[in-house]
Amino acid sequence: MRQSWWILWFALLACGARAETIVIRAGGVVDVVAGTVARDQLVIVTDGVIRAVGRELAVPADARVVDLSKEWLAPGLIDAHTHLTLTETTDAAPFESFYLAETNAYRALRGMHHAEAVLAQGFTAVRDVGNDGEWAMVDVARAIDSGLFAGPTIITSGKIIAPFGGQSHRIPHERGTFWQYEYLDADTPEEVRKAVRRNLYYGAGVIKLVTDNNPYHAGIDEVRAAVDEAHKAGVPVSVHVYGGPAAQVAIDAGVDSIEHGFELTDAQLGQMKAKGMFLVGTDFPRAHLDIIGTSGGILPEPAVLAPRIIDRLRRAHRIGVRMAFGSDTVMEQRGRTRADLMLDYLAVWREAGVPPADILRAMTSNAADLLRIGARRGRIAPGLAADLVAMPADPLADIEALRRIDFVMKDGRIVRGAAR
Repeated sequence: MRQSWWILWFALLACGARAETIVIRAGGVVDVVAGTVARDQLVIVTDGVIRAVGRELAVPADARVVDLSKEWLAPGLIDAHTHLTLTETTDAAPFESFYLAETNAYRALRGMHHAEAVLAQGFTAVRDVGNDGEWAMVDVARAIDSGLFAGPTIITSGKIIAPFGGQSHRIPHERGTFWQYEYLDADTPEEVRKAVRRNLYYGAGVIKLVTDNNPYHAGIDEVRAAVDEAHKAGVPVSVHVYGGPAAQVAIDAGVDSIEHGFELTDAQLGQMKAKGMFLVGTDFPRAHLDIIGTSGGILPEPAVLAPRIIDRLRRAHRIGVRMAFGSDTVMEQRGRTRADLMLDYLAVWREAGVPPADILRAMTSNAADLLRIGARRGRIAPGLAADLVAMPADPLADIEALRRIDFVMKDGRIVRGAAR
């Protein structure tokens, strides 16, 4: 009798574990690589994976059918430069002031809050590049991956590696090196290798360097050490740098992406194109710059930076540099989510003359390739994860259609829309 109960329990468990098949009837499926739309398509999803895409497909008898026949279906969006645990002070307080008021646990909770919000509005993956205290985003990503919370795929950098001082400026020596709460000082190739290994040990999926925050900047040997150490572990390297000799060092060292790059020359952009290097431009809208100001001395004045961003973005697109969308949004506005603020950057790309197809590619397949998840995400194709969004207008005709996303699927699970 006891044995029969065990058999029944295992049978019920097996039935409960049976994968659900979802069939989406899409009015249009966007091919982000080709920049085209296939009309009246079926997308079959089982066990979190896209199994088939086509017009004439057999619908399994036990499938759940989701009618999006008046919608455009696209891959989930990706932001390649986020700081989800950080909310920057916008008054006269120093950038580092929040270290005194916020615990690492609170930082992680803020990160989870923003992660849930950006997923609900269509961002199914993000690359979070530091300023998360003591590796707080590693725990946020772990909680999402283990199913405790719904959130995007998160690739996180851990602590930012920089020459002495992190991104602070002239902290009195009596106060100590408290910036090490979220930076690792590294001034020699050996120190850089140790910092890279420390981040990898704690779960980083990308290595982030800041190389030009002070009058001194990292040299070619230091950056090459980071690239060598990270690439041996199969992890890319991103570098916060604006331009000039420090940017040239990063390009010559073979990093995977330049973050910001506001002052890159045409020659440097051409070198990046030749090397297949990504630009993650963090192209701030002027309205955002007016709120955050110089970010504690990290950024140029808004009146200087805003036109520089438009010019660099226009030149990078003309030259043909591979670009991945990254927002670097770190502020709050009452009544608006982080995703709302991230989508404000679309207007900057439009002002720079970048066509909708290229913007969408930067937010999907290009970004997925940079994050090294392109074999799994970033497109709609059989065998890829079912990270999908839908909206009632064609984003290839008007990229602002992304603000009207009303359906989100993450790894085959509907998190918004379709009467989930």
